[in-house]
Amino acid sequence: MAVNDELSEMAIEELDAACALPWPDMKAITPWGDSFTGFAPSGREVEVERRYLWAHSPAGAIAVEVEVRAIGLDQGAEATAVINPPR
Repeated sequence: MAVNDELSEMAIEELDAACALPWPDMKAITPWGDSFTGFAPSGREVEVERRYLWAHSPAGAIAVEVEVRAIGLDQGAEATAVINPPR
């Protein structure tokens, strides 16, 4: 698997996990972000960054952003989602 494919796949998996946070918890921490060092499936060391930001639209929505970067390489992948408030 190519490095960029692996990073893209990992970014999507991390985005799924970030979006699984219940709405009240997500709202309570927005705006917020963190980063941590982890390992890609190949064993390569990566840095994962998650961000919860207020979206520009629709009003009250939260933009969830995940970036996965290969440490020591100029390669990375991003995945984003907008989570609408419950009705």
